[in-house]
Amino acid sequence: MTVAMPRFAAIEPEALVECATPAEVAEALAYAERSGLEVAVRSGGHCFAGRSSSTGVVIDVTPMHGVALDGDVATVGAGTRLGALYDALEPSTIPAGCGPTVGIAGLALGGGLGILGRAHGLTCDALLGAQVVLAGGRVVECDAEREPELFWALRGAGNGSLGVVTRLRLRTLPAPEISAFELHRPREEAVELIETWQRWAPDAPDGVAVSLLLDDAGVHLIGTATEPCELPWEAELRPASFRDTKRRLAERTGPEIDTWSRSEFFARPLERDTLEALIENLEGELDFTPWGGAYNRVAPDATAFVHRDARFLLKHTATTPGGWLDRSWKLVHPYGTGGVYPNFPDPGLADPDGAYFGANRDRVARARAAYDPEGVFQPLP
Repeated sequence: MTVAMPRFAAIEPEALVECATPAEVAEALAYAERSGLEVAVRSGGHCFAGRSSSTGVVIDVTPMHGVALDGDVATVGAGTRLGALYDALEPSTIPAGCGPTVGIAGLALGGGLGILGRAHGLTCDALLGAQVVLAGGRVVECDAEREPELFWALRGAGNGSLGVVTRLRLRTLPAPEISAFELHRPREEAVELIETWQRWAPDAPDGVAVSLLLDDAGVHLIGTATEPCELPWEAELRPASFRDTKRRLAERTGPEIDTWSRSEFFARPLERDTLEALIENLEGELDFTPWGGAYNRVAPDATAFVHRDARFLLKHTATTPGGWLDRSWKLVHPYGTGGVYPNFPDPGLADPDGAYFGANRDRVARARAAYDPEGVFQPLP
């Protein structure tokens, strides 16, 4: 049994069921019900909160990993990993992340950000339909016309909390020509660099995605562009193939290690004194991801993913829980939107549904009640 997050590897399920068909998923759900065991669903196993592990029944959809392309629509098995998906789609692609071992299902159902997101939206915005096995074993197809409320909820609130998704239909696009750059500066320049980034990155051309990372080694600006742009820093954009750029960005993460994170969206820049306090107290990594562009052009109630008015996402990451991680998050929390990216689940939240779904929380709750009335699938912590 392979678990992407090492700290959850010691959690042994009563039954690990690798399912190759929707019927096998239904059988696994029936077994869990008969045995009185909780259910966890796994595609890539990268859940930061450990929800793809369980001492009950783990339904692993990895065997469902086929990819078929018909025109600009890809039909993708829920067990497909991003690296294999990109290879199968080339020279087309989808807006999604870089990690090759991340499961497409978990990524898409919780939102799905990536270097094409500011131009083409979230991964869930490219979702055209899905096949889902509900808690009672019924298999349904959902899209804008069939089971539209389930389809609405899956896009942002579908991470194992409504049913087991076994197949997705995704709208693809031609893989664009792309350029990339990296700029590394000492920590002493962090305040000025972050201030410039906050003003510029969320309003940059849609095809430009520049993240800013801050750690003990300094400040790291890492960006890509699929259209001409003028950077506010002295850096050279170097052209490369889209697939090679994805691979290089994925390699930056290195091997899987245990990390803990907390995050929040922000609708306005952080003030200088707050930035100074963040930098002075730094004991881990800060990751600023630009929003804006196509992320913001979808109405907040169009899908369950509600975070459509943010300018950026700030994630705090540490190798131990609590301590600096909580202190750093609390420093900026008063200035955030209160919204949290569902794919960065945070067990420390006082009001998870409010943080993940905001004004959509009641509609998400109604969808859960309609499609999982017995609460077989647990919501995000």
